[in-house]
Amino acid sequence: MSRGGGKGPSLKDKLDGNELDLSLCDLNEVPVRELAALPKATILDLSCNNLISLPSDFCSLMHLVKLDLSKNRLQQLPLDFGRLVNLQHLDLLNNRLVTLPVSFAQLKNLKWLDLKDNPLDPVLAKVAGDCLDEKQCKQAAVKVLQHMKAIQSEQDRQRQRKLQAEREMEKKREAEQRAKEAQERELRKREKAEEKERRRREYDAQKAAKQEMEKKTKKETVQARKPASSSRPPQPPRHKHSWSRSVLRVLLFVLLCVLCTLAACKLTELQHQPLCVSVNTLYEDVLAALQNHKTLQNMLQQNSQQ
Repeated sequence: MSRGGGKGPSLKDKLDGNELDLSLCDLNEVPVRELAALPKATILDLSCNNLISLPSDFCSLMHLVKLDLSKNRLQQLPLDFGRLVNLQHLDLLNNRLVTLPVSFAQLKNLKWLDLKDNPLDPVLAKVAGDCLDEKQCKQAAVKVLQHMKAIQSEQDRQRQRKLQAEREMEKKREAEQRAKEAQERELRKREKAEEKERRRREYDAQKAAKQEMEKKTKKETVQARKPASSSRPPQPPRHKHSWSRSVLRVLLFVLLCVLCTLAACKLTELQHQPLCVSVNTLYEDVLAALQNHKTLQNMLQQNSQQ
């Protein structure tokens, strides 16, 4: 067997009944695979070697009943050391252990324990005692198991409290998430309603504009269909104005002719002609009739004076 670990048939050579002695072999590591192939070796002595740690698969050697790891340099035991549930005798004398793994509490069959000459935590050292004789070592096993069970229970309670706190936190987060989702749904619903109202207003405005445009178009169409009623009425005044102007021109022409005739009958040699005699007689009759009116008399006086 080499110093790196026991291999092959050499382990079987050291097997004496159910006891395998690997002490004083200058081992740096435990030959776990070879030990697992020897389930009959329920008593294992690994004392007085150079072991600093045990591999995690060492805990698979569940057939071990008695284990001697004394006088090594172990600083800690594997976390699942408690898997060695059949272990009854454990010697950890003169190592460098400060604490034990919590799983140590699972070694329910442990009857004998020696933790002397280790830099143990003061509380654990007080619980373990001195282990100077068989009775003290048995008491050490009982007390250490009780101590580790108390630590395990406390850790379990802490774990439960932590899990409970995590569950409460998770519930709180879920409640907050549900509230947030509800708020977001309400916001989307409100935004949807506002958008619908906006589109409705736009629709109403477009409809009103369309109706106004239709009314305007209809009015323009009606006006376009009845041009006579809108364009012809202004024309008669123009025709009437033109007719009045023509009548006025005719009257002025007649008056001018009358004045010319009267002047010719008054001022020329034609005044003795029968026509002029009639004209002069008519002029004097009209003038006499007009003089009967006071206003005309005043006007005639003013004209006479002038």
